[in-house]
Amino acid sequence: MKEIRGVLTAMATPFDESGAVDEVATLRLANHLLENGSHGLVISGSTGEAPTLTDEEALVLLRAVRDEVGDDVLLVCGTGTNYTDHSVELTRGAVEAGADAALIVTPYYNKPNPAGILAHFEKIAAAVPGFPLIAYNIPSRVVVNVPPKQLAEIAKIDNVVAVKQANNDDLEPIEGMDVLAGNDEIFLRTLEIGGAGGILVSSHLVGPRMREIWDAMQTGEAERAREIDASLRDVYAAMGVTTNPIPVKAALAMLGLIPTDTMRLPLVPADAEQRAVVRSALEGVGLTPVSS
Repeated sequence: MKEIRGVLTAMATPFDESGAVDEVATLRLANHLLENGSHGLVISGSTGEAPTLTDEEALVLLRAVRDEVGDDVLLVCGTGTNYTDHSVELTRGAVEAGADAALIVTPYYNKPNPAGILAHFEKIAAAVPGFPLIAYNIPSRVVVNVPPKQLAEIAKIDNVVAVKQANNDDLEPIEGMDVLAGNDEIFLRTLEIGGAGGILVSSHLVGPRMREIWDAMQTGEAERAREIDASLRDVYAAMGVTTNPIPVKAALAMLGLIPTDTMRLPLVPADAEQRAVVRSALEGVGLTPVSS
């Protein structure tokens, strides 16, 4: 089992101008991220526009990235949905396609109670014994929050090994599972409380600097990590100027790292005002846009 630690980038999914998945651009982006600070990648998460990817598209991308980057790189696949049996099917597919772990979001829209959430994770875990699962707590998207006490209950399931915590107010150690930052602005705080790393967005753009934060914390250079983190705050904020992944895809296109910032509806590309915020943040950390 690979360690689920460090700078893990929740990778955007490039589309061509027609809205089709651009596999060539995806593989190019995956290599860029791994060469620029990322320990591993998350395919088909929120940033990857998972709600608009078909299961086949997600698994084809996963296989393609695995073939491209080799067996040594940690690859996590988002397989959580709001229907448990669908999540089971997709998680099994991810295992077969070469994932090292699956990211399971709390079911959205159904608004399950704690017993339902526990049963959801238990059924998925039982379907893929020994395969690592990462719970994903993001109440801003799914309405339901899973508080630390409830996460500790979920942690008793053998193969639920970590949580991507995207509720900043509930950031604390969880007995029985590793904690991964689910928002860029709490990456350092997560490391300070003994967390295992983060599933991040800004690492698309400032990956080497976020890797420096990780490295500094591993060597006890907390003050240096704080200085680097402070220098990236405008980038973190710009990635939240509107709904993720609109800003990061705009930034990637501006930097020439993907051909176009095409989104699938109901998401639309950044408008002029949002793009100005993104451009300013990039220039503030010494990144030079090559397009508007």
